[in-house]
Amino acid sequence: MKTYELIIDSKEDSGVDYIALVDRPAIESDWQAFKETKLQFKVKDEEKRIVSGYFMIADKPIYRNNEQLGEHNVIFRADVIKDIVFKFMANGFNSNTNLMHEAELKLSDVFVFESLLIDRDRGVNPPQGYEDAPDGSWWGSMRVDNDKVWNLIKEGQFKGFSVEGFFSYVKDEPTEDEQKLAKIIELFKSL
Repeated sequence: MKTYELIIDSKEDSGVDYIALVDRPAIESDWQAFKETKLQFKVKDEEKRIVSGYFMIADKPIYRNNEQLGEHNVIFRADVIKDIVFKFMANGFNSNTNLMHEAELKLSDVFVFESLLIDRDRGVNPPQGYEDAPDGSWWGSMRVDNDKVWNLIKEGQFKGFSVEGFFSYVKDEPTEDEQKLAKIIELFKSL
């Protein structure tokens, strides 16, 4: 199956503008749900209401199927994810969350409060249990203050994150074999 690289460009709407809570994350990485805390100044068993996991994983093939390209995979490179995160944060989109990518299910009481780009050289390591993600992956945590949504998370209805936004496909460069075939076809056309 063909794999395409996705990028963002200079257009204002290019990049990630929402992070959805979903039942099946395309990056195939579920989150951690922190349910209980016993902090000294908090009521015993008070819930933290925090979910943490990867928003994006660098170089991870993500299956797609559309009319134009048919079945294919897309990937985001580490440098593109970095640009996406910078733009997301600069635009103040940390409260742009919804359920299952449905615009009418926008959540005003769920927000990103923690965000990091994995970069082992800088000492930004993946959290315990998620060490296999490559550098350039985007990890984050959300606070969930919506009782209904929190109960659905605890019941396992939502299991991870999925970013949404506008991206461009990198134009394919023909492979060496495709270039040779094109030259042969041109030769036959000229005969």
